[in-house]
Amino acid sequence: MAATARGAAGTSGPGALARRPQLSEDVANHVRRRIMTGQVRPGEFIRLDETAAELGVSVTPVREALLTLRGEGMVESVPHRGYIVAALSRADVTDIFWLQEQIAVQLSLRAAAAIAPETIARLQFLNHSLRAAVRAGDEPEIVRFEFEFHRLINISADASKLAWFLNSALRYTPQELYSGDPGWQELAVTSHERLIEALKTGDLDAVEAETRIQFTDGAQRLIAHLEQIGMWAEA
Repeated sequence: MAATARGAAGTSGPGALARRPQLSEDVANHVRRRIMTGQVRPGEFIRLDETAAELGVSVTPVREALLTLRGEGMVESVPHRGYIVAALSRADVTDIFWLQEQIAVQLSLRAAAAIAPETIARLQFLNHSLRAAVRAGDEPEIVRFEFEFHRLINISADASKLAWFLNSALRYTPQELYSGDPGWQELAVTSHERLIEALKTGDLDAVEAETRIQFTDGAQRLIAHLEQIGMWAEA
């Protein structure tokens, strides 16, 4: 998952970001997650001063982050007024996950072609750790082991450019939305188990199916969440 907000000495507020070279990227990740989870809605303003105060940073990285998000079509610039959240439709959410799914399937299939026994063992360990984190209700660890599981598959695919594109697309997935969802937790662990077995036996159809289900499920859960909070109530 992309870099996350975390407190640091010399900052203020629970969402304060540590001062790092990639600070504007961290701010962009924060705002992007707020948009994707409906915490800010299309047409609402993203205030530079308010966002900077919330994160304990200066206005400069916030401005840089909003320029990045404008380039992604996540926000729009309103002359002399600032930035507003751009439209986000159900189709947009579906398209984002569809793109992730297409790349992830290719990576999984390439990994299956040459996966080593020690990689299978490591995947089993990571999924066991994920299950333990689920049982403990440790959401940060759930996010970490989920990320590490898929990262290992992507590395095994030996397709660095595809992996880079997938990582870029995954910026739009609000992992914290899923990590506390019992239904998603159970699906992740059991689907990982089936995926490991498919990779182990070279069952490419099963590899593809188990990879796809995680993204189709992710899209459905995010759309359901946005509908529940009334994201498109007036559409």
